[in-house]
Amino acid sequence: MDKQLCEWKVALERIWSAASPDYHEAARLAVAIAGASEHALLRQAAAQALAILRSASAEDADRITRIAARRRLGVIREVLHSLTSPQFGKRQIAAELPPPEQCYRQLLGLPLGRRLSGAEIHRAWKRVAKTAHPDAGGTARAFQELSAARDALMKER
Repeated sequence: MDKQLCEWKVALERIWSAASPDYHEAARLAVAIAGASEHALLRQAAAQALAILRSASAEDADRITRIAARRRLGVIREVLHSLTSPQFGKRQIAAELPPPEQCYRQLLGLPLGRRLSGAEIHRAWKRVAKTAHPDAGGTARAFQELSAARDALMKER
């Protein structure tokens, strides 16, 4: 689909950079994007722009309608740009992160696939807290994270 995104981006840039944009062509492009894009944000931007682009493509369209259509084209252009530009230094997307309970279990060194007792959670916390506590050479932040993990797991029981 990256190839399709690049094609749409080139077509939109051609329309955008014209002295007098062809809003009829822009409306056709928006229909194609709204119907075939895998990205919800891009589909939504294209679908919302359709009505104003169709109005601006009429021969008797006024200046305000054409300005609004150009703004909507700009929104589609920004979304396409954000999807096709390289993302340097971006952190991992939240959808790719493991669920919080799994993180808590890993932090305390507990198994993932079974139900835990309160005593088991407390023993694991004590074992890890011996090295994470500030008095034992750890940091206050690490100890607070451990305590938060223990509290969250105890609530879920």
